[in-house]
Amino acid sequence: MSKFIIALDQGTTSSRAVLFDEKGNCLAIKQKEFRQIFPQQAWVEHCPKEIWESQEYVLKELLSLPEVQSGEVLAMGITNQRETTIIWDRKTGEPIYNALVWQDKRTAFICEDLRKDGLTDYCEENTGLVIDSYFSGTKIKWILDHVEGARTKAENGDLCFGTVDTWLLWNLTNGKSHATDYSNASRTLIYNIKNLQWDEIMLNALQIPKAILPEVKDSASHFGVYESKNGAIPITAMIGDQQSALFGQACFEKGMAKNTYGTGCFLLMNTGDEIQKSSSGLLNTIAWGVNGKITYALEGSVFVAGAAIEWLRDGLQIIEEAKDTELIATNTEDKDIYVVPAFSGLGTPYWDMYSRGAIFGLTRDTGKNHIIKATLESLAYQSKDVLDAMQKDSGIHLKKLQVDGGACVNDYLMQFQSDILDVEIERPELIESTAIGAAYLAAYCIGLWSLEEIKEKRKISKIFRSKQQDSWRKVKSKRWDEAVKRTMNWVES
Repeated sequence: MSKFIIALDQGTTSSRAVLFDEKGNCLAIKQKEFRQIFPQQAWVEHCPKEIWESQEYVLKELLSLPEVQSGEVLAMGITNQRETTIIWDRKTGEPIYNALVWQDKRTAFICEDLRKDGLTDYCEENTGLVIDSYFSGTKIKWILDHVEGARTKAENGDLCFGTVDTWLLWNLTNGKSHATDYSNASRTLIYNIKNLQWDEIMLNALQIPKAILPEVKDSASHFGVYESKNGAIPITAMIGDQQSALFGQACFEKGMAKNTYGTGCFLLMNTGDEIQKSSSGLLNTIAWGVNGKITYALEGSVFVAGAAIEWLRDGLQIIEEAKDTELIATNTEDKDIYVVPAFSGLGTPYWDMYSRGAIFGLTRDTGKNHIIKATLESLAYQSKDVLDAMQKDSGIHLKKLQVDGGACVNDYLMQFQSDILDVEIERPELIESTAIGAAYLAAYCIGLWSLEEIKEKRKISKIFRSKQQDSWRKVKSKRWDEAVKRTMNWVES
């Protein structure tokens, strides 16, 4: 009888279910997109029911495959878009409001209040995060403040809060399990990454009752059971998507780093059992908890990466498919155009909620292909900003950057990334590192694979090395820096 591991990969724009065999081979991927809701400028919402329905749909599609029906699913792991905030009724399971997505900026004023209250240093020191609307805590407060009766129900213990992992777990187990893992908890702004407890000071500042919070567990744990037509499937892993990619890339040693090119770009470096203080706007986050041991990571966040390519396709409608950008960029001359896609503000190292997108260097002979090329290059420039900060804070000069995510298949982007960084770029055969990480953790939890065996499973597809001189890098980087500075504080000006 064949044996399988399933990873549920719930992302910002789609839900996926991925099937692996007991050797770690990827056998099938099912995917379903869901609505993006934009009620006002800088507001981004999802329907929680649509998140669950899309995830359930692809899971059932996977379980309906003939080979799965005749085999055995040993375990299932969950990985998810982080920070996105859902609150639902504990008795009915009905959400009380749409999910506030990590990109949503409506709580900027709450962040300002926290800063005025003198919590900036405390927050960075204890939660590892900067005060920004990106994270879950201010989103929880906003929902409780704006839904009639919600705060009273929360205080009475009648509501549940969860990031997307928790919401999926609740539905997979029919309301039997209300839990999260260390990696997701560390992205909420209300979790203390030192003492591994929900932080009383941040909870009080945001008026969040402890009664709504989930249990926090090791990333590789028995979280519950999903009852399917194929039998009971144990859920043995939960981990935030970027931490999952770090695990999937087998970055188990201190100093190893990866960059995921998805809706956003997220660069993480394993810092071992130490919290690495940052002076450059980097975040300290929990990478994972395994066997009662916490591994930390430095993280830099680029809010808009693949989303900028989607903007070219859906907003400007100047490309038909994302993959078109590779050929266009390769065959388009350099016109010194710079696109800063600060559609949701700027993340690391700037942390400017009020920045907005802009295009610089336009002339009469600028065409759409120049804008396409510059938009693609913006993913590499933004990643460089993060990596520069990471190398400065850690004291580690990276010789190699491991990459994954949908956009890493773009050879032009990867070569440009290597050129602008002067770092070797290593792309694996399987770029679905987020799903792989969840599968690896789930399998590790049940004793199917060891960490050494997981390392051996990683195979390299292509290595990119810089072809440019330092003089070229300096000019390009200087122009990019100038462009970024001119977008900052745009909303307030």
